[in-house]
Parts: sequence; structure tokens; C-alpha cells
Amino acid sequence: MAHTHDANAYYVPHGSKWPAVGTIGLFTTMLGAANWLNEVSWGEPVFFVGISILVLMLFGWFGTVIRESVGGFYSKQVDASFRMGMMWFIFSEIMFFAAFFGALFYARALVVPWLGGEGDGVMTNALLWSNFEPSWPTNGPGNIGGTFETIPAWGLPLLNTMLLLLSGVTITIAHHALRAGQRKALLFWLGATVLLGATFLFYQVTEYVHAYHELNLTLGSGIYGSTFFMLTGFHGLHVTLGAIMLTVIWLRCAKGHFDRDNHFGFEAVAWYWHFVDVVWLGLFVFVYVL
Repeated sequence: MAHTHDANAYYVPHGSKWPAVGTIGLFTTMLGAANWLNEVSWGEPVFFVGISILVLMLFGWFGTVIRESVGGFYSKQVDASFRMGMMWFIFSEIMFFAAFFGALFYARALVVPWLGGEGDGVMTNALLWSNFEPSWPTNGPGNIGGTFETIPAWGLPLLNTMLLLLSGVTITIAHHALRAGQRKALLFWLGATVLLGATFLFYQVTEYVHAYHELNLTLGSGIYGSTFFMLTGFHGLHVTLGAIMLTVIWLRCAKGHFDRDNHFGFEAVAWYWHFVDVVWLGLFVFVYVL
């Protein structure tokens, strides 16, 4: 492979095994997760096998891209492609969460009132669920999962909101430090962002343990439990992925891989992290507060 410094040249890599490995990992993970949720004995171990394959894929693919970047294979045309790719990726993530927020809105603002007798649900309520009170939160007229309590917004959720907002500030400071060529400040503030993300995840796990063991709030607690854990759980997964990427970027910064003019790897992860912050603000308002 020859290095390219021509701004109009476009580096096309040889065939890579990582997309195939990622596909296998995703399939295995979802297969295990689906069967684990349905209490099939082999679901849990298969799920973690899938996660292990995905972790292997991430480290391998990160490593390949880093070697190509440091080796000087990427031109301005490739950089533009990376930027467009990252923008489309974040857009797809916006649509992903929009679907779950839409499900929450549909259940809360339309389905629950219908079951309570409003609008087109008059006969449904009269014939099937005459005693159902259309209030939120609810586990539905079937009382699926039994009685549960919700998590107060002004406890751990508020603390986690402050942690993520602060992490948005620290990564912005780190970005300015990188552009100013201040390596020590860059490593400090980027490290602080990773620490804040890890602290967020610790408190989210603490919240989940409390919900399951003391509040009887589980994934099986009707429509409220399903939407709560799907939204917060997938967000936590994104925070985990973001924290891993930030850690990789910190290691690359420590090795001096970026300079003030060429650092899209840093910028891409910063974009992703700001996206995660914004999604959490929506979660905090629509899941915990309202």
C-alpha cells in the first residue's frame, strides 16, 4: 500500500473481515437477548458470547482505522467521507430513539386514554376494562407484573443529568485544548469526560438494582416498565459505547496521534457524546419528570 498525500486521492482499503465479524456478533447478541428475555436456558450465555464478538470487532476495526490514519493513507476526500458518514450515523441514531419516544407518546397519550373510555375506546372500556383508570404510570388494565413504584426524578436521575451535562462541558474544553496544542489540558479534560461517563453508568446500574429489588419495577411491569427500561437501557448502552470510544481517543491523544488541524477521530466521538447528552435530556423530561 502506498501512502497518499494528494488531496484528491481516495484510499480504498483491501477486503476487511470486520464487517462480517460485526454481523455475526450482532446476530449472536440479539439471538441470545431474545431467548434470555423468554427465559430460555442458553439465552444468557449466547448473549455474552455475542457481546464478546462485538468487543473483539470494535478493537480490531478501531486498530485497523488507526493504523491507516497514522500511516498517512487518508486524504481530505476521505476525511469528508468520514464526516458525512458520522453525520448519517448520528441521524440514524436520532431516528432510533425517535421510534422509542414515539412508542412512549403513543402509549401514554393515546392508548391509555382509549382504554379508559375516551374517544374511540368507549366500547373497549365498557366491555373489557370498565374498572381501568387511565393514569400514568400504569402497567395496563391487566396489572402485568404487579404493583410497582417509580423512580423519583429528583434523586439519581437528576444527579446523572448533571453528570452528563458536565461531561459535555469537559469534552468541549478538551477539544479547545487540542486545537490550542495544550496536550496536558487535553488529556486531563478528556479523562474527566471518561470518568463522568463511567460515574453515570455506575449510578444507572445502582438505579436498576434499586428498581428491580425494592420497587418491583422491571422490564415486565407492563407498558411503563417496557418503555422505561428500553429507553434508559439503550441510552445506557450508547453511553457505554461512547465511554469506550473516548477511552480509545484518550490513548491516541496520549500517543500524539492528533494535531490542531487533523483530529476528526476526536471530533466524531465528541459529536456522538453530545448526541448522547441531548437524548438524556429528553429522557429525563419525558420519562422521569412528566
